[in-house]
Amino acid sequence: MNEKVRQLKGKLVVSCQALPHEPLHSSFIMGRMALAAKEGGASGIRANTREDILEIRSQVSLPIIGIVKRDYTDSQVYITPTMKEVDELMEVKPEILAMDATCHLRPGSMTLSDFYHKVRQKYPDQLLMADCSTVEEALFADQLGFDFIGTTMVGYTKESEKLKIEDNDFAILREIISKATHPVIAEGNISTPEKAQRVVELGAYCVVVGSIITRPQVITKMFADALA
Repeated sequence: MNEKVRQLKGKLVVSCQALPHEPLHSSFIMGRMALAAKEGGASGIRANTREDILEIRSQVSLPIIGIVKRDYTDSQVYITPTMKEVDELMEVKPEILAMDATCHLRPGSMTLSDFYHKVRQKYPDQLLMADCSTVEEALFADQLGFDFIGTTMVGYTKESEKLKIEDNDFAILREIISKATHPVIAEGNISTPEKAQRVVELGAYCVVVGSIITRPQVITKMFADALA
């Protein structure tokens, strides 16, 4: 683990992403978003696509968790689903490369285990993060050897649709932390500073916060709904 990644311990990572259908979709805007996050005290950035990462790197020197979101017709997996996306990310070498580590088959019916070993063989020195949705998935990814285990997908899969990361004082996170041998990154619906502080107190290596900081349409809707 390099020094930049060590500096993430106990700190905030801000997810700067905007998909093609969203108003802020633009590598230029994501670069400025990352700069604003740094000015606010972020210690790292999570970013989507090679192009966004290149622009973000021109604005900040913070460590980056890199992903590529891409849909395939034969799979539910969309976060760095194939070697094509991995190769794209390795052109810009994010400090950590994250991928879906749920129980679903990848495009071409590839299992997570087969994909993990394929990536490890090609890029043995790259730090890898597993985006999981259940305790079982997290512990399987931990056993495979992922460098970081993330709660990114909790509530976003069929297996976890009734789960929320914050339920019962972050019970899912606490169980994963207590059983995993690799560092656990808290991510997903951590929507207040108090929740961010709590997950670090519970032992999360760091915390990733996205929409509540970087998606103004989501933040605006909260206020508008309250007044409706």
